Amino acid sequence: MLCQFTVKNYKSIRDEMTFDMQAAAISEHEDRVIKDYDEELFLPVSAIYGPNGGGKSNVLEAIYSLAFKVLRPLYAAGENDDRIFLQKRSFIEPFVFSKETKNKPTEFEIFFRTDTAEYRYILHVKKDMVIYESLDRVKLDTGRRSALFERGEEIILKGAFSKLKISDGLSATLPLLSYLGITYKKNEIVKDVLEWFECGIEFLNYGNPVEELRVAASNSEDVKQLMLGMIQEMDLDIVDFRVIEDEDKQIDIYTKHRVEGCEVELNLLEESSGTKKLFGLMPFIASSLLNGTTLVIDELDAKIHPVLLRHIIMMFNNMSINKKKAQLIFTSHDLSTMNSEVFRRDEIWFVAKGNVQNSKLYSLVEFKNEKGESVRKDARFDKQYLEGKYGADPYLKKIIDWGKVNA
Repeated sequence: MLCQFTVKNYKSIRDEMTFDMQAAAISEHEDRVIKDYDEELFLPVSAIYGPNGGGKSNVLEAIYSLAFKVLRPLYAAGENDDRIFLQKRSFIEPFVFSKETKNKPTEFEIFFRTDTAEYRYILHVKKDMVIYESLDRVKLDTGRRSALFERGEEIILKGAFSKLKISDGLSATLPLLSYLGITYKKNEIVKDVLEWFECGIEFLNYGNPVEELRVAASNSEDVKQLMLGMIQEMDLDIVDFRVIEDEDKQIDIYTKHRVEGCEVELNLLEESSGTKKLFGLMPFIASSLLNGTTLVIDELDAKIHPVLLRHIIMMFNNMSINKKKAQLIFTSHDLSTMNSEVFRRDEIWFVAKGNVQNSKLYSLVEFKNEKGESVRKDARFDKQYLEGKYGADPYLKKIIDWGKVNA
């Protein structure tokens, strides 16, 4: 699970901003939170709203950039170099509208959980050079906290890593975590951390149709049945589908339609653009729910019908369906789901720009109006958002009244 992510000096993000998946102490939908082994509560869903150009995508891209920086050296060294999402290269760029920030490092801090531990990983990068790095761990069964390494002017290995050896010629551009993954890939802790970066969080790239089709080619019957259930929720006449992969790994998908007792099979290429998008999305959704991964999607609502969007959100919110602690994080413009029936207040986030093009991120649960009043849990979120009452007006890039946003 993703617990918390903090970034500073990245693209439009000038000041430190924190995206938190820990559940706030609020009374609504208390049955829609993930309870971990140690009774800590986390959110299964978070949606980020705001105008185009406000910086929504940069929040998600910052998480991707951190994963890319850590994993890319492993695949370059031959460790599973067919990892598709890493084909999208990511550059870590600072906030450029300030002379001060242009020459300072970008700072990342991420808290995440595996089955056995919660980790805190910090990485500071300047022009691809690692300036600072550290890794800590808390064991979930005992609550015992320990530092594993710290890298500044020198490298200090601690605790369970104290007996590991580091090459004197470690490149300044190579994260120490990546080096450990290459050199000590059988180490249980190293494996646990890097498996989360590789498999515990997934980034959906709609710009890569090959990726979508390959994922759709899953041989998992569980994934297929969950996909068919989502299709039925859309009230489509598709009753089945099959995937064929030839010797050259070229993929064809065929959908079976049933209309008034008549069955017809169509190639996916003959289907509407909406149906094609569904088949690009649904395997990721199904896989996330079945495997308990964190799924990150930019502009999810642009790909699917609002009815299916609501259905997908509610599947992640339903703990009888979401038994593996899966999480869905996405950006959106869709207001049909921005209401108290679908979301808790801590699951709704806003991004907009300040006066010097710097993006600001804040959640609905922490927003207060000019009187210092919080948003009521039964408020009309969509209506108040359209009225600009939350600062991030959907039609304006800049925050309406910077002083009223006290995130």
